[in-house]
Amino acid sequence: MSKTAPEADPDVPAGAREALLETASKIMRDGDTVDISLSELSLRSGLNSALVKYYFGNKAGLMKALLDRDMEAIVHSVEALMSKAMDPEARLRRHISAVVDTYYATPYLNRLLMRMVRDCDAAEAERIAQNHLVPLHRAYDQLIKDGVKAGVFRKVDPQLFYFTVTGAADRFFAARLVLKHCFDRDTLTEELRDRYREHVTEFVMAGLRPDS
Repeated sequence: MSKTAPEADPDVPAGAREALLETASKIMRDGDTVDISLSELSLRSGLNSALVKYYFGNKAGLMKALLDRDMEAIVHSVEALMSKAMDPEARLRRHISAVVDTYYATPYLNRLLMRMVRDCDAAEAERIAQNHLVPLHRAYDQLIKDGVKAGVFRKVDPQLFYFTVTGAADRFFAARLVLKHCFDRDTLTEELRDRYREHVTEFVMAGLRPDS
């Protein structure tokens, strides 16, 4: 007998899978963590925690699906940007802005990525790398090459540049406790995001100038 999809059950709201993912994301954003409890997930989503087992197998499967959702959005965004006819400086500025906005919206993302790669088996680590990281590294390589060819960027290692940009965004938005104890603020506001976006963009672009 085939399993009936939960959406076919009138007691299961439409879009339950997506609601579970979004609630898990919000729990991690609000708590500045890369872990959740199924009881809190159920309480905040209004859905039975048994649906986690149906849709994802277990909590680890839920985390994997959340990582895939968030990273696929990034890869698609970068691929769309690379397909546009833009000069290298404008394209990179737009990308850096998007990176900052991404880590503001999902400050847990890099920590979740590292945790999943560390805890999964070799085959899953390879899948994550090929689907989510290799396309980004290729895009960075092309971004740098285009800028060097146009004479607006100096030659830099695209792999190290990738870690520079993503690390700058991740470190800031994952440092809520540092903000709280050192600077007496623990709220990541849109105003703070906008200031940091401008700061990182100008800082990175200056470091790429041929005469820097």
